[in-house]
Amino acid sequence: MKHHTLMAAVALALTACGGHSGKAVADDASADSVATPAQTLIARLDSTVKSGHYYYGHHDDTAYGHTWKYVEGNSDVRAVTGQYPGLMSWDLGLIEVDSARNLDGVPFSFIAAEIAKQHARGGINAISWHPINPVSRGNSWDTSTSPLHAVASDAALSDTLDAWISRAATFISSLKDADGNPIPVIFRPWHENSGTWFWWGAGNATPEEYIALWKRTRSGFDAAGIDNVVWAYSPDKDLTREQYFSTYPGDEYVDILGTDIYHFDGENGVDQYVARIKSQLPFVIDEAAKRGKIAAFTETGLEGLEISDWYTRVLLPAIDDLPIAYVCVWRNAIESEKPNHFYAPYPGHPAEADFKKFHDTSKAVFVD
Repeated sequence: MKHHTLMAAVALALTACGGHSGKAVADDASADSVATPAQTLIARLDSTVKSGHYYYGHHDDTAYGHTWKYVEGNSDVRAVTGQYPGLMSWDLGLIEVDSARNLDGVPFSFIAAEIAKQHARGGINAISWHPINPVSRGNSWDTSTSPLHAVASDAALSDTLDAWISRAATFISSLKDADGNPIPVIFRPWHENSGTWFWWGAGNATPEEYIALWKRTRSGFDAAGIDNVVWAYSPDKDLTREQYFSTYPGDEYVDILGTDIYHFDGENGVDQYVARIKSQLPFVIDEAAKRGKIAAFTETGLEGLEISDWYTRVLLPAIDDLPIAYVCVWRNAIESEKPNHFYAPYPGHPAEADFKKFHDTSKAVFVD
């Protein structure tokens, strides 16, 4: 790993990890207690924060990049820095309809294999989920109908959601290492719910309906006996503390308090982006500490990286003094398929040198 001292701190915490959903590190851990995979990951994240570090994350990192797709061992991040991201993010969109590939065309078999590889190299995996609208059958961004308004009175819709949750749970429970042990993952369902763009989001669901959806999801996983999931709650930007917690499922249902904040409008948007981080992440971190949770910057980035020193001049100063477990940027789409849709530099991009400097000088964790 980039920061070797981090491993010693993690090793100490792994013997003290405790209650899943409610305690980052339990006070009552005994010598003969056996930590679940989720508890082990919670302890690892907790000790990462305590050591002053945070994992750098990138979505779909080894699936494709700016000019390539499904090349063994490839990674735009690794090509620039010499190491893989400490955290890799993946998505379950379309698993709900039993598709072999997710919404971006990535085979679920590939995702499972890459999660195992990332785990073996000492990295962490996070999973989001963009399910289709269960009424209209449009994508996650189809808000022409509001399914959560109807689910309480529509038995068929209720059954559909339960079946979808079961498919997501089955996939996550199938994630195993080379010895057949469950791989712990961060699961971040129903994200950015404070925005209006998803069918489960604001304007399409009341706070009570959203909370009921979260509890339904958690109930489905718990009923299946799944113990390798660390649950992340991640509303979007520009919220007060009260707004952030208006849709909070409760401490017993959540392990990570996160937030998603993107940088828009290039150089003209720098001040606004930094202000958004400084106004929201501190209270998220404060509440996480009070509740025995982990805080994280769950999704961010500047599309196209038109600011060549964005990582060291914009992102790094905004987060470097914040005790977060990780920061995750979005994917590097293939240029021929979605031009300018990338969030980490690739070889030859003007931001390459700055990203290498971020890798070399920041507290961010990468893995070999």
